[in-house]
Amino acid sequence: MAADTPEFWAQSAQQFQQSLTEGWAKAFDSFKSMDLGAAGSGMGAGAAKTPDIKFAPEKLQALQQQYLEQAAALWTDSMHGTAQNSDKRFAAQAWSENPVAAFSAAAYLLNTRTLMGLADAVQTDAKTRARIRFAVEQLTAAAAPSNFMVFNAEAQKKAIETKGESIARGVTNLIHDMRQGHVSMTDESIFEVGKNVATTEGAVVFENELFQLIEYKPLTAKVYEKPFLLIPPCINKFYILDLQPENSVIRYAVSQGQRTFVISWRNPDASLANKTWDNYVEDAVIKAIAVTQEITGAKSINTLGFCVGGTMMGCALAVLAARGQKPVSSATFLTSFVDFSDTGVLDVFIDESFVNYREKEMGKGGLMKGNDLASTFSFLRPNDLVWNYVVGNYLKGETPPAFDLLYWNSDSTNLAGPFYAWYLRNTYLENNLVKPGVATVCGQKIDLRTLDMPVYVYGSREDHIVPIGGAYATTQAVTGKRRFVMGASGHIAGVINPPAAKKRSHWTRDDGKFPKTHAEWLAGATEHPGSWWSDWSSWLKSHAGKQIAAPKAYGKGKYKAIEAAPGRYVKVKA
Repeated sequence: MAADTPEFWAQSAQQFQQSLTEGWAKAFDSFKSMDLGAAGSGMGAGAAKTPDIKFAPEKLQALQQQYLEQAAALWTDSMHGTAQNSDKRFAAQAWSENPVAAFSAAAYLLNTRTLMGLADAVQTDAKTRARIRFAVEQLTAAAAPSNFMVFNAEAQKKAIETKGESIARGVTNLIHDMRQGHVSMTDESIFEVGKNVATTEGAVVFENELFQLIEYKPLTAKVYEKPFLLIPPCINKFYILDLQPENSVIRYAVSQGQRTFVISWRNPDASLANKTWDNYVEDAVIKAIAVTQEITGAKSINTLGFCVGGTMMGCALAVLAARGQKPVSSATFLTSFVDFSDTGVLDVFIDESFVNYREKEMGKGGLMKGNDLASTFSFLRPNDLVWNYVVGNYLKGETPPAFDLLYWNSDSTNLAGPFYAWYLRNTYLENNLVKPGVATVCGQKIDLRTLDMPVYVYGSREDHIVPIGGAYATTQAVTGKRRFVMGASGHIAGVINPPAAKKRSHWTRDDGKFPKTHAEWLAGATEHPGSWWSDWSSWLKSHAGKQIAAPKAYGKGKYKAIEAAPGRYVKVKA
């Protein structure tokens, strides 16, 4: 049968659809090897049963017709040398100059679109469909022709131009990354914690086995009387908030007259393998609040929780409220969950069997390895955070450019197993924190409605870790006076957006209304150019009390300077 006849393409489309249908079980099995703890490690006992795969007939028919038409058009374009695509993986001129490479890229993109269409056409529950879609995304991202030297026209051209030097450098890069245990996203040799990242001047004024408390040197003659405590996520290192002077949230707060403290988490080793969620809330967050009060003599302080730090902060404030204590005047929730109804793509990993497996594995002790967590989060965006660097580092022999944010992203931390297991069940699986009296933390049945202090809630529009709807949901869980602000970009880039950069936008709504959903809120919001930091700083100052003379020394009384910031805890590698 001639390859340019309609009959050929009709038969090819039929065969293609049949082979895809027969391959779904394998695709789902491949998905099951991905879990929230380690992209690529087994889910273990109790993994989900492979579902029966059936397709919506009308969607399948439309997809077959679309595939037939696009495949025929692709063949015609290839015969005339006009096959093109706009995908950035194949944007280099070498792809368009090589007809075979151009055809392989275009055919790959067509097949990927068809596979994703088939995933959407599966007749099953929404969660299973999302899991299948996620598995297809992983498989197709890994199968891209750009990931293989034999198909990558750009890498081949570079190898010829450099007389093989790019291949030699690629092998060197591969060996280097194998030794360090992760794919290099940036030139890590350029950065050193305390030297050119985490450089804001300060001192460690308290430490225990879980954290160090850093107090920063004032940059203004006067400071606000209510001190400011930042609670970063314990799944990352705190210096995401203090990268370099020009993009440091911490330095910005200090420059605005805030007497600033931050928790620097210890990177857990075997000695902390039995630590629980309660330990971290009681002995870290609540302890840091108390020490900050003692050092400053303030009756109340302002706090900020970032990501999981915001979840921990919410629990700590609810525990304190249950004890009749309200030491916090205002709280900022920065891309944080307290209501886990909308967790986005991370929901595909969570079900009873997976959580039960993790509880049996490490609920009584153990460590969730930092590299495993980092890999999982990278595979949420595989083309940008995995294969992009595989191609650049190994096929092209390039050294990725120096980028402080990606250096931080590669500086992973471990998690105590019991902490992690409690967190999975009570947040992602059962969403207990927003159910009054259901979750018990530090011996108290918590109720987030007791959080009646003023609250600033920030969410990033393109956040794939804390979706904007999940961040907004905090406004429905607390009862104090609220302000919600949405920023452009993602989980990190949206947050680390200093005003001087004059980048991106943020949205506010000043009518005091907080409808049930983020979409309803956005309908009445106003867009403003530039960073949200200035809006937040003005809000924080309004809750910080009067200005007083800046302190001349770190700490107070028994709390003396132990060592210079950023301290030694943050320098420990996973």
